[in-house]
Amino acid sequence: MPYAFAQRVGGMGGSAIREILKITERPDIISFAGGLPAPEMFPRTGLAEAFAQVLREEDGLALQYSSTEGYGPLREYIAGVMRQKGVAVTAEEILITSGSQQGLDLVAKLFLDPGDVVATELPVYTGALQVFRSYEGRLKAIPGDEHGPDPVALEIVIRESRPKLIYLAPTFNNPTGMTVSEARRRALVVLCEKYAVPLIEDDPYGDLRYSGIPVPPVKAFDAGGRVIYLGTFSKTVAPGLRLGWVAAERELVARLALAKQGADLHTGTLVQRALHRYLTGSDSGGHVEAIRREYGRRRDAMAGALNGTFPPGIQWNEPEGGMFFWVTLPAHLDAAELLPEAVAEKVAFVPGAAFFPAGGGENFLRLNFTNSPPPLIGEGIGRLARVLARHWSG
Repeated sequence: MPYAFAQRVGGMGGSAIREILKITERPDIISFAGGLPAPEMFPRTGLAEAFAQVLREEDGLALQYSSTEGYGPLREYIAGVMRQKGVAVTAEEILITSGSQQGLDLVAKLFLDPGDVVATELPVYTGALQVFRSYEGRLKAIPGDEHGPDPVALEIVIRESRPKLIYLAPTFNNPTGMTVSEARRRALVVLCEKYAVPLIEDDPYGDLRYSGIPVPPVKAFDAGGRVIYLGTFSKTVAPGLRLGWVAAERELVARLALAKQGADLHTGTLVQRALHRYLTGSDSGGHVEAIRREYGRRRDAMAGALNGTFPPGIQWNEPEGGMFFWVTLPAHLDAAELLPEAVAEKVAFVPGAAFFPAGGGENFLRLNFTNSPPPLIGEGIGRLARVLARHWSG
């Protein structure tokens, strides 16, 4: 049956990663493809107790409609956590969202008209690509290096392309694992203030640091309210809760709340109250520390396996946190062409081209290390090394 869709539907596309995950659902495949937390690390007991307490003690309030902005005590909790990271924010500057992905969608909805430019690092998170394309935005790459986007290059992009938004995932970037230096963060905020361009700081991995020195969020340097911070509980509690937040100045939070009303009225009342009960009534900080220890062990296992099995000449980052290794293959290899061979060897990854919207990135691939225990990591990297060895020409 034909439908008369809106023009913007033509620009919508599925996530290449989601399609790969469909292929790798077989239990015999070791998958490094999805950016998935380890399910065995979910705080099932603590969450079960929190949900039970809320249902038992809060009468019908936990099952009733609620405010669009979110559960007040949870907003207060988030504001307090952000102040500990150096971000001067109040509860009134927090909007609870159905995952940080909804926050990204709401920001794009408010700012982008068809044809507007979004300046972004490359490679870039595929979920952000989907959002910006759905609002018919045009992406403009910001040149950079191992320290992050180059402020001088960004200023040229701003002058030439007049972007409506800048989008960055500056801490343990997906897919590269890179972290933008503090000096670059300060310089980026100066440019945003100078040219009055909002910057979206997408920070799902900031609490997952396993080594190195923590860097304050970009928003910690934001005196003018130009930085829109996106946070989530998906990586430190559980993604199935679908709870995230936006931290921004009050007027923008009010506008975002209006946009959210039209989308879902509010994020689930029960899950917000139960999460707040879990965060404040259990050793949630100790749980995050346990996640860091285990994920750090898995990162080290993948680094050791890569060093021990991959052919010489292949390069990769060794991230200080987050969930991903970013692998650079020789220029003559195309990761997408290698993927079927890898699946035949019962191992999977994400080809790098998925993170380059205008083409390129064929000789890169992304590996997730958080969803597999060390023995499986070693076995999976060994399988992948065998695939690469068949195509290795020195």
